[in-house]
Amino acid sequence: MNRSRLLLRVVTSTFIVGFLFVGIFPVRAIIEQRAEIAQAEGDLAEVEEANGALGDRIDALGTDAEIERLARERHNLGRPGEEVYAVLPAPPAPPVVPDAWPCRGLAEAVDPEAG
Repeated sequence: MNRSRLLLRVVTSTFIVGFLFVGIFPVRAIIEQRAEIAQAEGDLAEVEEANGALGDRIDALGTDAEIERLARERHNLGRPGEEVYAVLPAPPAPPVVPDAWPCRGLAEAVDPEAG
């Protein structure tokens, strides 16, 4: 009787361990894989959206109007016969130098109109 109980416990324990390896652990892996798939599908959707936007940009760059706009905007080009003017920004203000002992001559050297 004692041997049969021991054998029953060993068989039961083996069955439970086998059930864990066959039933529980693969389910956990499947759940993790589904989460990874969902993340990858989200990333794919973002990349496809970016590709669509870039495709639209490629189509726009193939038009004469867009090429002309970029030539005018980035390279200051114009059509034949047009005069193109570039408006430069104002020069920066000269630095303010105090009129104290070590800086007396420096103010005139930096900004001759100040002295």
